[in-house]
Amino acid sequence: MFQSKSEYDRGVNTFSPEGRIFQIEYAIEAIKLGSTAVGIQTFEGVVLAAEKRISSTLLDPESVVKIVEIDQHIGCVMSGLTADARTLIEHARVESQNHRFTYNEPMRVETCTLAVCDLSLGFGEGGRKQRSMSRPFGVSLLIGGVDQDGPCLWHTDPSGTYVKYEAKSIGAGSEGAQTILQEQYHKSMKLEEAQKLCVSILKQTMEEKLNAINIDVAIIPTSTKQFQALSTDQIDAIIQML
Repeated sequence: MFQSKSEYDRGVNTFSPEGRIFQIEYAIEAIKLGSTAVGIQTFEGVVLAAEKRISSTLLDPESVVKIVEIDQHIGCVMSGLTADARTLIEHARVESQNHRFTYNEPMRVETCTLAVCDLSLGFGEGGRKQRSMSRPFGVSLLIGGVDQDGPCLWHTDPSGTYVKYEAKSIGAGSEGAQTILQEQYHKSMKLEEAQKLCVSILKQTMEEKLNAINIDVAIIPTSTKQFQALSTDQIDAIIQML
């Protein structure tokens, strides 16, 4: 029996006597250092927004990507280690296309989220054909989309747990952002109102001054079921309305 907490840190699959896996807890803490991201589900669609940390004036802002398209009707925003997110998103894209090719229908958002969480659970496993991670993925995702069940928003974490939310925030400013969401979100909210709320939350939680360059915003409207990343002009128009 190990004598101290630090002894249990070394094994990603070892429970402590209190029933905790510390490596997963540390991965969740790593997400709290990531950039703030917000997702809102409305009856008109889903809005995803994220802060982009521009660390240098020489950095090209377009090279910092926080919101990505998984399929035509599914988008994803990340917070945490971007390289880990890239692995999960690539897996989600392959699963989505396999589903479309096999069944000739778009994948449900929940099924796509489940595929991502199945991969998240694979850390530390040996003997698999596909190489697995030797540690938990240090990233949290908000996966939003519109399928046959309507608009939906799912949250994943490094433990492989996924939960459905109407509005959710992740990252460094998540506590303050979640408080604002609980106060201002309502189920009858329109897509345009949700966009303004997302940008307003980022404005209040970001350390840098908000502009159209240092945030990403994307929508998946119920009317088109098509993922659409907003241009800097469209984002700037939302900022002007605040």
